[in-house]
Amino acid sequence: MKNDQDASTEQSPAAPKPRTRDAEATKARILAAAKREFAKKGFGGARVEVIADKAHANKRMIYHYFESKELLFQTVLENAYVDIRTAERKLNLDHLDPTAALERLVRFTWDYYLKNPEFITLVNSENLHRAKHLKKSEVVKVYSRRFVTMVKEILDRGVAQGVFREGVDPVQLNITIAAVGYYYLTNRFTGSIVFERDLMAKDALDERLRFNIDTIMRLVAL
Repeated sequence: MKNDQDASTEQSPAAPKPRTRDAEATKARILAAAKREFAKKGFGGARVEVIADKAHANKRMIYHYFESKELLFQTVLENAYVDIRTAERKLNLDHLDPTAALERLVRFTWDYYLKNPEFITLVNSENLHRAKHLKKSEVVKVYSRRFVTMVKEILDRGVAQGVFREGVDPVQLNITIAAVGYYYLTNRFTGSIVFERDLMAKDALDERLRFNIDTIMRLVAL
């Protein structure tokens, strides 16, 4: 038998610790930093090295995961659209009567813009570039088609129940719902000067939401 000293000198070698990189966590940090940077400075003004620094990564990792600044911006845009479309689906509007469903959608859109101002600035930046990144995205097209279908189903139910008029285009309706909130918020600084009122005061925001809801309801009503 081996004595205790022999046993102590013949310990099994420690198993090597595998070097694992949490790829998903790294990508998530990069995307979060990229979203903030693109929203603040637009596609043209954002710098990959700044994004890398804020993500606690390096440029090599960004290019490894996303290949280019263009594809990184496209991914950020796709995620932004997927996030709002996913949140809209979670409203479960098909379980509400059409009037309540449409009002909830208008409220949601307004609240989403208020809580996610980076969505508006990202869209603004992409429009400056004539949607050249979004044109390449099949993901956004799929989610947008689902959203249009959802709005169409609300309209169809309203027509069937005799509360909405026929012939309202769901795409045009969605554009109007977005526009009545989008324009107000993107022009809040100039508007506050031009109209001599604080457009971002709580009372002003509440009044605007009521106006938005009334506008959309009148648009679809019989």
